[in-house]
Amino acid sequence: MVQIEIINGPNLNLLGNREPDIYGDQTFEDFLMGLRERYVGVEIGYNQSNVEGEIVNFLQAADCSDSCKGIILNAAAYSHTSIAIADAIKAISKPVILVHISNIYSREVERRTDLLVASAKGMISGLGLVGYELALRSLLM
Repeated sequence: MVQIEIINGPNLNLLGNREPDIYGDQTFEDFLMGLRERYVGVEIGYNQSNVEGEIVNFLQAADCSDSCKGIILNAAAYSHTSIAIADAIKAISKPVILVHISNIYSREVERRTDLLVASAKGMISGLGLVGYELALRSLLM
């Protein structure tokens, strides 16, 4: 069975409640349940942390897994600040697709730079939670 890992960063555990005008009103757990139902032949792993070092650990663990085909990463605010996560993406062999729920280029100036994108296979920004499914489909191709 193919395995894809989804890793979410800080405050994404608050989806459904946090700024629904920007992030929507669906929890990530509800979205993930639906995604798993639509992709029965795919094992979709999931981790979320508000701690930068834990995200680095999740990336490295996914890279060490023989069954993991790729990683979907929404590092949230760490996308704009974390050299540690950028270095982790550079160091691993698995493809990483970045997802931003909102369009980072239409937001505050500090959110318009993504330090991770140069080392990622690609990035999806501004399509809401459906960006995760598009990233998944890309990794399965």
